[in-house]
Amino acid sequence: MTDIFLRNLGWITAVLVLTTVGLLLLARIPLRYNIRNLRVRWIPTTLTALAFTAVIALLTVMLAFVSGMVRLTQMTGHPGNVLIIDESSNDEAFSNIAASDVGDLVNLPGLVREGGRSWVSMETYLVVNQLLPHARAGRPNRRFLQIRGVDDVRMTALVHELGLQPGGDWFSSAGVREIVGPNGQTITAIEAVLGEGIAREMARDRSPEELAQAKSPETLLPGDIFFLGDRTWYVCGLLQSAGTTFDSEVWVKRSLAASIFGKNTYTTVVARTPDAKTAKQLCDYINTQYKKAAVRALLEKEYFTSLQETNQQLLVAISFVAVILAVGGVFGVMNTMFAAVSQRTADIGVLRLLGFSRWQILGSFLLESLLIALVGGVLGCALGSLSHGWTANSIVSSGQGGGKFVVLRLVVDAGTLAAGMTLALAMGAVGGLAPAWRATRLRPLEALT
Repeated sequence: MTDIFLRNLGWITAVLVLTTVGLLLLARIPLRYNIRNLRVRWIPTTLTALAFTAVIALLTVMLAFVSGMVRLTQMTGHPGNVLIIDESSNDEAFSNIAASDVGDLVNLPGLVREGGRSWVSMETYLVVNQLLPHARAGRPNRRFLQIRGVDDVRMTALVHELGLQPGGDWFSSAGVREIVGPNGQTITAIEAVLGEGIAREMARDRSPEELAQAKSPETLLPGDIFFLGDRTWYVCGLLQSAGTTFDSEVWVKRSLAASIFGKNTYTTVVARTPDAKTAKQLCDYINTQYKKAAVRALLEKEYFTSLQETNQQLLVAISFVAVILAVGGVFGVMNTMFAAVSQRTADIGVLRLLGFSRWQILGSFLLESLLIALVGGVLGCALGSLSHGWTANSIVSSGQGGGKFVVLRLVVDAGTLAAGMTLALAMGAVGGLAPAWRATRLRPLEALT
């Protein structure tokens, strides 16, 4: 739906731009005449342009949010990866694969093998509730934290093509380490590797004890601690995961996650094949011929791309809001241009007597409304572009249950700016058409009396 929207948006933008250029080329009334009139009526012109600016800036920020979510889901996953869940589930959050059923999956045909090992990641994905007793004012007092328990963290990193930021390390084979707590006592902490996004998010709700040992006020870094349940957790590394859904996850030793949260089954097995073609063949094999376990296979890229139902819902909501805002913008420019026509009836009469046609009069007034829209649209896009790179929290979902909490970055791209300028020019064209048409209906002699 998003791709269709952008394709249609391109056509609409092209039509509006060509219309504006055509008016500039075909209208024989000098452009400086229109600019002078806008300058003379600078107060209503400025107020109308500012209204356009506010509308377009808001639209740009909302579309930047959607673009960020689209990019997040499209960038996650590897074309050669096959994601295996149990056959009754539509999302890994609901999947349950018994430990006895995963052993044979490392021997599937077509897998990448190196050093006698298949590139297969055994994972348990779960969502837990983290209480935030020291949350800042205006912040929620709890969050849903995504935990991914893995058997072999280095293999998981290979399969997902994720590395660590400098200064960090993967958790140990035991998954725990002895550290000195805030009160000087020795405690056993759970080792964890965090995505960059969730590390920044968690840093905003740290307790005084955590802040006392913090290395940075903006993000958790290797060596920092956090609390989840009644356990202390030690950050041993940060994933280089920006732009993917893994940016919002916490990776830990699977056996520890199973004992702490009571999830003793696997949810996901991710198998690496050499390329997308082999991955598709493996999916077909598992779904039609593999009988050793009740599982189903999906292409990992397709699985994450399918988590765009939320994007489509947001796009519909944004479209609804844009229509409401556009109606206000249309009436604003219409009111301004009707006032301009009423104040310039004598000018219109003179122009007609000088030989300018009705269509040239219409084009001149329509051009003025488009100029107001153009200025407001450019300012609105410029203001909305400041949101590029902002972070926000959201949920991505396929609409069939499940979904993932994500920390995303807003993206102001060419499509977003084109949407803003299209709406601005469309409001200017629709709002200016009726006043311009009225100007053409004035008779020359009557306009001069």
